[in-house]
Amino acid sequence: MKRSLTALALLALPFLAQAQAAPKRAKPNTALLPATTNPAQRNAEAAKEVEALERQRFAAQVSKDYAFLEKAFADDLVYTHSGGKQNDKSEYLQSIRDGKSVYDKIDVEHINVRAYNGGLTAVVNGQITIYQPNKPDGTPNVAHIKYVTTQIKDPKKGWQVVLWQSQKQPEAK
Repeated sequence: MKRSLTALALLALPFLAQAQAAPKRAKPNTALLPATTNPAQRNAEAAKEVEALERQRFAAQVSKDYAFLEKAFADDLVYTHSGGKQNDKSEYLQSIRDGKSVYDKIDVEHINVRAYNGGLTAVVNGQITIYQPNKPDGTPNVAHIKYVTTQIKDPKKGWQVVLWQSQKQPEAK
């Protein structure tokens, strides 16, 4: 019996050595995650939160609420306008201040939010109508836009837009 146990121990030694040498997996940083432990529930809660923030952000763009916009946009924002021009955060906010990006009204027609990574990342696609000041000839300046945006949840700053991409849609006939 002693020989069997000794032989078994000798056979197990290589496996034990390999298990000890294997790198330990890093545990996820749960400090960033909401209190609930169910990832699907965290994703659902995040999707609701991001949808509300999207609507607030559109309202802030109209009202020129720079304090809100400073928080809503990440420092490494890439903002691609429907005409293809790209801005970083400071350029985009300056374009609003300078009157280059003017929004009289933004109507949200559709928003779809998909949250991932246990409620820490969200991809949003939607459709909006932007009303801007009339064209020089007095005709309405209305843009129908489809867009995609990505938001991340920063542990200190909350949800922030890191990417915006939009495309004008043809006028409905």
